[in-house]
Amino acid sequence: MEKNKFKVVITDCDHGSIEEEKKEFGRIGAELILAQIKEEEDLIRVCKEADGLINQYARLTRRVLENLPKCKVISRYGVGLDPVDLRAATDFGIIVANVPDYCVDEVADQALSMILALIRKTVFFDQKVKSDQWDFRQGRPIHRIKGKTLGLIGSGRIGLEVAKRISAFGVRVMAFDPYLQKTPAGIELMDLDTVLKESDFISIHCPLNEATRHLIGEKEFKKMAKKPLLINTSRGPIIDEKALIQALVEGRISGTGLDVLEKEPPDPQNPFLKMENVILSPHVGFYSEESIHELKRRAAKIVSMVLSGKWPKSVVNPEVKGTARAFNSKPSVN
Repeated sequence: MEKNKFKVVITDCDHGSIEEEKKEFGRIGAELILAQIKEEEDLIRVCKEADGLINQYARLTRRVLENLPKCKVISRYGVGLDPVDLRAATDFGIIVANVPDYCVDEVADQALSMILALIRKTVFFDQKVKSDQWDFRQGRPIHRIKGKTLGLIGSGRIGLEVAKRISAFGVRVMAFDPYLQKTPAGIELMDLDTVLKESDFISIHCPLNEATRHLIGEKEFKKMAKKPLLINTSRGPIIDEKALIQALVEGRISGTGLDVLEKEPPDPQNPFLKMENVILSPHVGFYSEESIHELKRRAAKIVSMVLSGKWPKSVVNPEVKGTARAFNSKPSVN
């Protein structure tokens, strides 16, 4: 029986079936292992002979990566890159790639649904009616959405889809995005202070990195003149949760919809769990049956491309190209 040409490890995955991945790696004769591990020692032990990794939540630190001498490629189940030490991966000649556009519609829909549910107080009224309280006056005030202003913090693919959807309601859209090269149609580019000051609703769509960690904190909440609704479907730590709780208590904002939290799942004592103007969901914005199948297929395809000597389009550390292990017969691990 012919020996497998490659070894690929899925460090961790909460998607259930890995049939899509099996099909892809069977095509190139690769052994596939679903490890379900997250600790450093386990990652080093299980992945040390791997040619490629697919990663969801496990943290691939410098210490882990320097102990994986054969690893040529890391493919992320998703858009975010925070679990991977990108600098270390580049130093060791490891290509890192993500699936940047697999759940754009799903997350945009999640953000819009939270905005609408908070404006119309849908969840609040549902809870009241189910506890035998039939009185619309309990939800006062409710304001018309038409004519209001949405502020986007980050206007990449998802932010632009949110803008497209909410514009149909007659809403003005402004955005803060220091990395945007040109102004998209229908969106006004502003500085962060202006977005905070003039928005009736604020929706966060930026990646988590050192520049965006606690981007929205006590100082920023004090600039929110219109007591806006705040939506986060991006990454929990972009908002300082202690400052958010204080802003809700003090009435600096009218409500919040959070698909992501600083700690997931939340502690049972987290004040959000008892606040009527807070809507929570369990980091579900990415999910649809269609998006999951697409994600798994494309994440596996990235690894198989690299192991077959091809360069994927979604590489996030392109500076590795000259030293990539996948294209060098004697890679250095120094």
